[in-house]
Amino acid sequence: MYRFQNDYNEIAHPAVMKAITDTVGQRYDGYGMDKLCHQAAQTIKQRIQQPDADIHFFNGGTITNLTAISHFLRPYQAVISVSTGHIATHETGAIEATGHKVITTFSTDGKLTPALLKPILAEHNDEHWVQPKLVYITNATEIGTVYRKAELQALRDFCNEHNLWLYLDGARLAAGLMSAQSDLTIEDIASLTDAFYIGGTKIGAMSAETLVICHPALKSDFRFSLKQKGGLQAKGWLLGAQFEALFKDELYFKLGKHLNDMASQLTAFFTEQGFEFLAPPESNQVFVILPNTLAEKLTQQFVFHRVLLEDPNLSCLRLCTSWATTQQDIDGFKTAFLQLV
Repeated sequence: MYRFQNDYNEIAHPAVMKAITDTVGQRYDGYGMDKLCHQAAQTIKQRIQQPDADIHFFNGGTITNLTAISHFLRPYQAVISVSTGHIATHETGAIEATGHKVITTFSTDGKLTPALLKPILAEHNDEHWVQPKLVYITNATEIGTVYRKAELQALRDFCNEHNLWLYLDGARLAAGLMSAQSDLTIEDIASLTDAFYIGGTKIGAMSAETLVICHPALKSDFRFSLKQKGGLQAKGWLLGAQFEALFKDELYFKLGKHLNDMASQLTAFFTEQGFEFLAPPESNQVFVILPNTLAEKLTQQFVFHRVLLEDPNLSCLRLCTSWATTQQDIDGFKTAFLQLV
């Protein structure tokens, strides 16, 4: 059975596994104060050209967002996100459980723009409302689209004008950066956001994410929040080892290109068959719209995520490629699909 349900259904890339097993028999300082975390942090700071950035390692995306956002905000402040944003959907209210409201707005392409932010700021204009303070975006987005540099620059300018923090969730940052439609670099991300995280779990890590804090005002006492929220790992060297492996020889970016290339083949195939998409496929998530009868047949041979649509006769299937997707996986899917049509 071919599995396209997500991009984290294999344990880890072999290079990451080797980096972990290489620590067997060695002894390290705990809580991220070890030489592997230090080396990985230096490698990342050099790669993003931010020598003064603060680097913190986590083992998952939700705990990264929860710890970062709750640390960055005062108790009465809120986050702005598109309605499909991960913190507004698939994080079980983690942010709001800390007392910070997530203000959502609808976006057709999964991206925030100044035009979407303006009415929110206009409405929340005094102390009887929560105070919007942090703009939350994802790249690649939850529906597979990616930001262009001009779009991110426009958000940066807007946030500067209105004294807002700009935070980027990079769970699928490799896919976003390596998209054929993207003109952003990781250096751009680092220079245009106040903080962002580099996703590892969805690009070959066993379980690891890296939070990068760029703005000096957000750095103070972060390790206290990291510990309080349960994110400080006793065996932190295992996280550092994974990112050192991912950033060695540009592996992180090579894997991002691979999963996008695999997804592009699926996009071309569905286009040839005359099917439409929920959103323009720009990264490793392909949301194809199919008749329910065909979707039901496909579920017998493939594993994927199914999105409900208003039209009761149609289904939207999310096919997600990964660093481990092979050409055989793609060819096998095409062959089986054509037999079912």
